[in-house]
Amino acid sequence: MNNILCLNKIAAVGTDKLDKAVYNVGTEVENPDAIMVRSAAMHDMEFGKNMLAIARAGAGVNNIPVERCAEEGIVVFNTPGANANGVKELAVCALMLASRDVVGGINWAGTLTEDVAKAVEKGKSQFGGCEIQGKTLGVIGLGAIGGLVANAAVALGMKVVGCDPFMSVDAAWNMDPAVVKAATFEDVFKAADYVTLHVPATKDTKGMINAASLSIMKDGVRIINLARADLVNAQDLKAGLESGKVASYVTDFPTEETINVKGIVAIPHLGASTEESEDNCAVMAAVELDDYLRYGNIKNSVNYPNVAMAMSGDARVCVLHANAADALAKITAALAEAGLCVENVTSKAKGDNAYTIADVKGAVSADAQAKLSAIDGVRRVRVI
Repeated sequence: MNNILCLNKIAAVGTDKLDKAVYNVGTEVENPDAIMVRSAAMHDMEFGKNMLAIARAGAGVNNIPVERCAEEGIVVFNTPGANANGVKELAVCALMLASRDVVGGINWAGTLTEDVAKAVEKGKSQFGGCEIQGKTLGVIGLGAIGGLVANAAVALGMKVVGCDPFMSVDAAWNMDPAVVKAATFEDVFKAADYVTLHVPATKDTKGMINAASLSIMKDGVRIINLARADLVNAQDLKAGLESGKVASYVTDFPTEETINVKGIVAIPHLGASTEESEDNCAVMAAVELDDYLRYGNIKNSVNYPNVAMAMSGDARVCVLHANAADALAKITAALAEAGLCVENVTSKAKGDNAYTIADVKGAVSADAQAKLSAIDGVRRVRVI
């Protein structure tokens, strides 16, 4: 029986995918073999020796100590694309909120008490705005979400220019041919009336919206950030609002610096807060965990490579290890020394981390597992 701890409420449609004869799933589970999580902070958590995997029901993993998990042989999964439509729809809403002072108008209308219809007609001009049709939307990041936003903007009559240095072949195939592919983010910034951010927060993207990048944008640019708060330098952004360089800023990640600021619409992280997105994320997370825990296959890991293989032989040996030139040779040599015939093997690397699966003939003894574990750079050995 595998114990799976849920640190947040995970949609039942997902946890129901986990066979109750194989898994014990709940919020009070002790000594877990795996964790399912949405937003709970995990950086201060200590993990037991039997912890095998963490599945994040969502795309971002900034609440998980990903590198430490890799070193401890814990595979971290996310669910890319599962909430993409929900975020795309909020991005379309954000385009409207950035263009027209709908929020201010609603708040003002709520203060009216007498002769409301007349007051509305007299005061509505203060909340006027512009239309998005014919304007240029710059999309930073053309992945699962950014690609959908780009296509939706084309359908709404916008010109779209986007940039993604890591754009996948699948994403390219799914992109509307009207989307112009820019060589650099700077090219996008220069061309856009609106800029929308759909990239993870990394050392290269944090603070990418700053005084320097704002200086090359059009006057009156409107910026949408449904990705991560720290993509934007808040002080530089507010200076841009005060000078008129930035007409409006819509963010799904409010901070102390960005709430109650004129020109900023702060949404309380609602991008993936739809029933459909939560269900999709929960199902994908559960399927990923099940495939790894039962069969050793990895798909959608953020710290280890995607590796999958149909099972053959009497046992499957799964080795999480550092990416080294001689790692595979040492693993297969140890298996041979233990008298195990390798029927099938696959090994891949992702950055500093690698994963090897070997299906063998015969029983894998505790001594064989110990020898594999003793290989320099090996972090965890599992036998299925």
